[in-house]
Amino acid sequence: MSGKRELIIGAHMPIGGGFARVPKETVEIGGNAFQIFPHNPRQWNAKLPSDDDVVHFLRDVKKYNLNPENFMCHAGYLVNIASPKEDIWEKSVALLITEAKICARLGIKYLNIHPGSHLGLGEKEGIERVAKALNIVMEKEKNVYILLENVVRKGGNIGYNYAQMREIISLCKYEDRIGLTFDTCHGYDAGYDVTTAEGIKQLLEEIDREVGIKRLKFVHLNDTKNELGSQKDRHENIGNGKIGEKLEVFLSNPIFNSLPLILETPGDNPEHAEDIAKVKAIWEKIDC
Repeated sequence: MSGKRELIIGAHMPIGGGFARVPKETVEIGGNAFQIFPHNPRQWNAKLPSDDDVVHFLRDVKKYNLNPENFMCHAGYLVNIASPKEDIWEKSVALLITEAKICARLGIKYLNIHPGSHLGLGEKEGIERVAKALNIVMEKEKNVYILLENVVRKGGNIGYNYAQMREIISLCKYEDRIGLTFDTCHGYDAGYDVTTAEGIKQLLEEIDREVGIKRLKFVHLNDTKNELGSQKDRHENIGNGKIGEKLEVFLSNPIFNSLPLILETPGDNPEHAEDIAKVKAIWEKIDC
């Protein structure tokens, strides 16, 4: 091993049986950061973790010397705060409030969300509904930051470029508590070429121009099954997709390589351990 700075890296971790398993398993796969769902992501029901689960989780965070700044929760799949359907919108807001409270109980500062789909209502109206929802959620739980994740341009999705992110943030009452997660698969599939230094430069210039680089908090480090600009969003394991060996170019960027890198690649802990090892091997080769 060289004397190079250690990457902040981890994966999306399982929570079946409780949150207490996460710190230990994070370290076992070679990580020092992680992402979790705050509940079953395919259900509307969510409840706060038990006192015992919280105590054991927090104990192991300290035991394994993990930094809570490098943890985040990812909102459930059913949440759509851009929805024109009032019942879905209201259920999404209620669920996000519960998710934020779960984050707070666990001492997790960041809750990552996809801005949602306007389902044909129109981008302006969808953006307004996203901001309205975020204002309610952030009023109810003041200890949690919301991270807006970039998406692909399909199905009425909002958040496929940073002008849209700016519009959302400008309507938010607590804009100082809104950050960004950049997903490499989503970005590449949406047309941001993260395989070239010039493409990365243009991406960062857009982010800085529209919302400010300081809002970048995390990276979802995923390879992709699809071509540049495909708008398809299908993750692939590190090195096996269209980004492939060009991931070295992305990891060479000092802004992105200084952020926590979270894998959402196919598979479970064993596959994530392999992907983390691949990323670390690429990092060791980079001269920076």
